[in-house]
Amino acid sequence: MATVDGVGRAGRAGRGGPWGAAGVFTAVAFVAAGVLGAVQPATGVPTEVVQLTQFGPAVGVGAVALYRWGRTRELLRGGHGERGVGRATGLLGSAALIVALTVLAYGTLRGVVGFTPPGALHHSFVLIAAAQLVGACGEEIGWRCFLQPLLRTRWGTLASSVTVGVVWGAWHVPVFAQAPAYAAGFLLATVAMSVVLGVALDGTGGPYRLLLAGGFHTLVNLGLLLFLDEESGAVTPMLCFGFACLVVALAWAGRRVPAASRAPAPASEAGSARTTLHGT
Repeated sequence: MATVDGVGRAGRAGRGGPWGAAGVFTAVAFVAAGVLGAVQPATGVPTEVVQLTQFGPAVGVGAVALYRWGRTRELLRGGHGERGVGRATGLLGSAALIVALTVLAYGTLRGVVGFTPPGALHHSFVLIAAAQLVGACGEEIGWRCFLQPLLRTRWGTLASSVTVGVVWGAWHVPVFAQAPAYAAGFLLATVAMSVVLGVALDGTGGPYRLLLAGGFHTLVNLGLLLFLDEESGAVTPMLCFGFACLVVALAWAGRRVPAASRAPAPASEAGSARTTLHGT
C-alpha cells in the first residue's frame, strides 16, 4: 500500500502468515453470528426477509481491520482480473443451474415439486430479494472477499476454496442439529459452491467481486425459498441440493487454473509468500 502505516504493519504481520488473521476472523464471525441470531427476535426483523446472522462475517472482517487495516484493505481490493459480461453471466447462470438441477432431481425422486408464488410470501418479494442481496453481501465480504483471497496467498484456488467452504458450512451451526445426512448434504453444498465462486472470481476484487458473489448467493437462496422446503429439515431436498452444487462445481473445477492465474499476494507479503499448492 502507499501508506507507510499500511505497509509497515501488514509487512510485519505478513511474515507470520495468514493464520492469525484467519483465526480472528473465523472466531469473531462465529460469535457475532450467534449474538445477532439471539437478538433478532427483539428487533422485529422477519427471518423470511433477512437473517441478521448473515452479517457475522462482516463483523469478523471489521475485527481484523482494527489491527491489520492495511492488509485487510489490500485483500478487499483484490486483483484486477477480467470483469467482462462472460464471467458474470457464467457465475450467475451457475446459480440458476444449481436451482434447476435441484428441482429436477427432487421432482424425479418425489414426482412433484412445490412452488411458492412470490405473492404468497408474507412480505413483498421485491423487499425480500433486496434484503437477501444485502444479507448475502454481508456474508460474502467475509468468505469470498476476505478469507478466500487471504488463503489464496498461500494455497491454490481449489485448496483455498474447499477450506473456505468447510468453514462456511461449519459456521451454519444449527444445521448440525439436523439428521447426519442433512448436515452432510449441506456441507457438500457449501464446499461445492465455494469452489464455483473461488474459480469464477479468482483474481478479481473490489465491489465487482462482492456483487457477483452476493448475487450468486442471493439467486440460490431465492430459488430454494420458492421451490424447496429444505429448511424444514427434510433430508431429500438438501441432498438434491448438495449433489446439484457438486455437479456444477466439477464443471468449474475442470476449467484449467494455470499457475499464472494465482492471485498475487499483497505487496506487503510478497517476500513471504510460499509456492502455490494446486488442487485439493
